[in-house]
Amino acid sequence: MSSTSSDIVVHPGGTAPCAPAFARGGIPIARMRHVYRVDDVDRKLQKLPQRDHETLRSTYERMLEKGPERFQVKPSGLPTMDRLYDELPNFAPVLDDVRRQLALCEDSRDALEITPLLLLGPPGVGKTHFARELAALLGTGMGFISMSSMTAGWVLSGASSQWKGARPGKVFETLVDGQYANPVMVVDEIDKAGGEHAYDPLGALYSLLEHDTAGSFTDEFAEVPIDASQVIWVATANDARGIPDPILNRMNVHEVHAPSREAARLIAQRLYASIRTAHDWGTRFEATPSDDVLDALADLAPREMRRAWMTAFGNAKLDHRDRVLTRDLPDPGAGRRAPVGFLQ
Repeated sequence: MSSTSSDIVVHPGGTAPCAPAFARGGIPIARMRHVYRVDDVDRKLQKLPQRDHETLRSTYERMLEKGPERFQVKPSGLPTMDRLYDELPNFAPVLDDVRRQLALCEDSRDALEITPLLLLGPPGVGKTHFARELAALLGTGMGFISMSSMTAGWVLSGASSQWKGARPGKVFETLVDGQYANPVMVVDEIDKAGGEHAYDPLGALYSLLEHDTAGSFTDEFAEVPIDASQVIWVATANDARGIPDPILNRMNVHEVHAPSREAARLIAQRLYASIRTAHDWGTRFEATPSDDVLDALADLAPREMRRAWMTAFGNAKLDHRDRVLTRDLPDPGAGRRAPVGFLQ
């Protein structure tokens, strides 16, 4: 599927109508890109029987109403990434990879293009959080798919309208309902994809991860080719053994390790500051946490730190203190569920 596009350059002191803002640095250059053809949609709509396929009919009507043009955002300069390097020190190699690819298109007319990323590492190191932060950095919107709860391949590629309760897939919805031609699509826990034997949950990715074939991706529900070639893919996994080689070969694989103890202390300290400044009640607490509390939190995975801080703040408030102590932190084993069974 070929796409037409036109440039909208956002200059200092002004913005194009409805032009998105590039996050945290760099003046955005937005190119309007057609993600589908109106005549394809109209032709499908005209062929529908008058009294059937109401969901499909409303989908086509929505596509015609919204029109085919979406913003294709790229930076006119490298965005500021210092905060991400500071807050996510264990993702420095991934950030380096993204920064290199951003540098290639910053002073050219080329579209923003990032090779699909696979973040491989143990639970709790911040993989999903990083994916969300990357979407915020690029400012192109985000779609999210949790593969651990997925039971059929149609969640990505849509199900035939002949099936009861059928609907479009997540890729189609993100491009049609969103504002951007190059959203970040997060595929969380890709190694946990399950499903019935009749379906391959990862089947659609074989074409979606290839630039050439993604340009004419056809959702099985709408059956209208859409241009998904500009989608920025970020997948997360705990174990690469559950991912087929053809998928791995299409992605830049980064093994993400738990942060060092010193890095974990810094993460805990920054979380304390962000929680404190984000809430009115935070001003009642000391500006800096004590070293012994930071040492205790350094043993936790980044994902668990925020919950621990919130518990500690609450316990300190109940005790009428403006200082968090180690005894305010949750018991490390308190959140773990005990085995369920009959007493012997």
